[in-house]
Amino acid sequence: MKQRLYAGQQLRTLRRIAGLNQRAMAARLGLSVSYLSQLEGDERPLTAAVTAALAQHFPAALAGIEGEAPARRLAALAHALADPAVAPMPADEIARLAEERPDLADRLIALHAAKRATEERVALAEEAMTAGVGGVGGRLPWEAVRDWFHDAGNYVDGLDRAAEALAGDPAATLRGHGVAIAADNDEDAPLARFDGATLTLNAALPVESRNFLIAHRLAAIAFAEPIAAIVAAAPLTQPQARRLLSIGLANYAAGALVMPYRAFRAEARRVRHDIDRLSRRFGVSFEQACHRLSTLQRPGEEGIPFYFCRVDMAGNITKRHSATRLQFARFGGACPLWHVHEAVAIPDRILVQHAETPDGVRYVSMAKGLVKPSGRFARAPRRYAVALGCEATHAADFVYADAADARGAATPIGISCRLCPRTDCDQRAFPPTDRAIAVEGEVRGVVPYRVV
Repeated sequence: MKQRLYAGQQLRTLRRIAGLNQRAMAARLGLSVSYLSQLEGDERPLTAAVTAALAQHFPAALAGIEGEAPARRLAALAHALADPAVAPMPADEIARLAEERPDLADRLIALHAAKRATEERVALAEEAMTAGVGGVGGRLPWEAVRDWFHDAGNYVDGLDRAAEALAGDPAATLRGHGVAIAADNDEDAPLARFDGATLTLNAALPVESRNFLIAHRLAAIAFAEPIAAIVAAAPLTQPQARRLLSIGLANYAAGALVMPYRAFRAEARRVRHDIDRLSRRFGVSFEQACHRLSTLQRPGEEGIPFYFCRVDMAGNITKRHSATRLQFARFGGACPLWHVHEAVAIPDRILVQHAETPDGVRYVSMAKGLVKPSGRFARAPRRYAVALGCEATHAADFVYADAADARGAATPIGISCRLCPRTDCDQRAFPPTDRAIAVEGEVRGVVPYRVV
């Protein structure tokens, strides 16, 4: 018989670290405030249902309470059985299954991992074939590096921790490495130029971009060895891809320098992930703050799982990462019902959307159109939009969800038209690649065919 487990002190510590009061913590775990208070006062032991809730929201913390292996198994099993393709299972039954039949739980976890891997490979192959890029082997260097970061979970632990330890004044630290910083008033000058002794920045850059480029150069110098080791171990065959990965890792470390992990995560939770407030607090751009939120996946100190992307005026996804179940199309355009496309045309206005993907998962997201001035009339400014979203279960911690009814009707979105299984969408640009169509001349809808 399993010994009853009291964990009041651990629960109080966990709640304080997460920056939650008892009401917010109780809502996160699906408990009443009085019940949580009893748990924290060691008046009640942890039940299977409470343990399952902790596994879902605080898996690393549960490991410290129950033990590493059982907690990880329970968290992985809860994640696998949350797949919309699986019939819902009560939390206490999931916890009981993990405890009483660990062998069966491990097999279910492995099956789910294999299912997700197969789905990703099939989606990638279908997109590649329909886009005419010749399959996985035909990836361009930029796409290969983008996929490397995706596979890494957009979090590089060694670099992140090293940057956090070095955080401070990047300009002063860079000068300490013997590098001078200068400005170039030539409007046609590159954003940055480094000759080994002097970092020259375009004088027209906004202060956020200037600070980031200084941090990038500092990271490239201070972390040259770990970056080289990561690149050497990466499964990239093209020289251009390896060089791009090196630059990308320095960019990653630059973000960690100006937005140190623990300080940024704590402030993000305090302001409920309000991007404007985070931008002011850390002196970064709106896009930089969004991107950094998508990297907060340090084991034991995870942030909310977000997806993040940047979309240009033509609908191309130029940056993408998802720590959620939503995955972006690697080739071609995104769903036309996604609010990020509208945001591109409306700069400096935040749009909020409550959406549902074909697998039944609901998301709350914000999108904002941004404009980067070119510095002169003859050259068009860069216009694009960024989007940041999370699953609707995290709505209470995402300030933008206040503008969306996460319980009402949701906009039905897909990954892309070629991969979307919906048969009743009148916004389609193409039929799905795996379904037949019927063309009926006597009946005409908005789309001139019917998916069968």
